[in-house]
Amino acid sequence: MGAVFLLVGVLGFVPGVTSDYSQMEFAGHESGAMLLGLFQVSILHNIVHLLFGVAGLAMARTAASARTYLIGGGAIYLVLWVYGLVINMDSTANFVPLNTADNWLHLVLGIGMIAIGVLLGQRNASSRPATR
Repeated sequence: MGAVFLLVGVLGFVPGVTSDYSQMEFAGHESGAMLLGLFQVSILHNIVHLLFGVAGLAMARTAASARTYLIGGGAIYLVLWVYGLVINMDSTANFVPLNTADNWLHLVLGIGMIAIGVLLGQRNASSRPATR
């Protein structure tokens, strides 16, 4: 997951992959750049993806920290999904920025990351030798 977030963060800075690249702002709903022509991005949004990716790679060293990353990151994405649903997309509250496609991707990421984290925890628990 960390590598995917790093890739997305980098691709957000690549003209062509990100359409309307010249309209990218540092932050705010005014940013007109669209990753893959679908997801609204800004410099801040791309930096967040890069940092989330670095955190994922750093926490992939042990199963326990990877599980924490997945479940915690999934929870963050679910909060972001709710935030995106309740704010006015044309207001200063949309500082990241988010659009409808981002919101639904955040829902899928949140559920998916939490599910993988829970499954990882179950797999680790079942692979441990039984103690007497």
